[in-house]
Amino acid sequence: MTTPTITRIGQLPRVNLLPPEILEVRRFRRVQHGLGAVLLCALGIVALLFTVAAGSQAKAQQKVTNAKATQVSLQRDAARYDNVKAVYAEVATREAMLTQAMGAEVQWSHYLNDISLTVPANVWLTQLTATQTAAGAAGAPGTAGAAGTKTAGVDPGIGTVTFAGTAFAYDDVAAWLESLAEEKGYTNPYFSSSTKAAIGSRPVVNFTSTVTVTKDAYSGRYSKPAGG
Repeated sequence: MTTPTITRIGQLPRVNLLPPEILEVRRFRRVQHGLGAVLLCALGIVALLFTVAAGSQAKAQQKVTNAKATQVSLQRDAARYDNVKAVYAEVATREAMLTQAMGAEVQWSHYLNDISLTVPANVWLTQLTATQTAAGAAGAPGTAGAAGTKTAGVDPGIGTVTFAGTAFAYDDVAAWLESLAEEKGYTNPYFSSSTKAAIGSRPVVNFTSTVTVTKDAYSGRYSKPAGG
């Protein structure tokens, strides 16, 4: 049997027979294609950014349009209340007039009710006269004296109340003056006259007493701010 003979052929050298001009054209085309791809990618990015920016601008413009519409609506609503300031000013003026006219109010009905509840058991009143000064001016403050004594230099207050009545004894008159001194808005109670008398066989004392009314007697209903 004959053994086949293997003949090895060495690697043949590569010979580029293309002209250099053709190779340069190919290289240029490859570069051209690469640059085109980069350009297309850049154009795509720019188009995407433009689309996003256009959308943002549209949203911003819509917000501006909505804000302007809201402003117009609010201005229209505000125009409906242009007279509110004038109304408030008029109310303030009227409140000031009311305070000036009624700021010195004394609710005498409350004092009459208090007197009916605090008058001592052995004292009854026959007459009551209240006098209030127009301006309610007060003089220099002072200290009320003991019951039955008028102290000089005390506050003349805003008026006086004079009571005429009858008691069983002088101690009852003193108790009456003490009850006046405890009433808010009253100061310096004193009796100006007292005489002994009799009702049947019962000895009594007819008396006249006076009390000074102070500014604490003001009701304050028309001097307080609205809602206060």
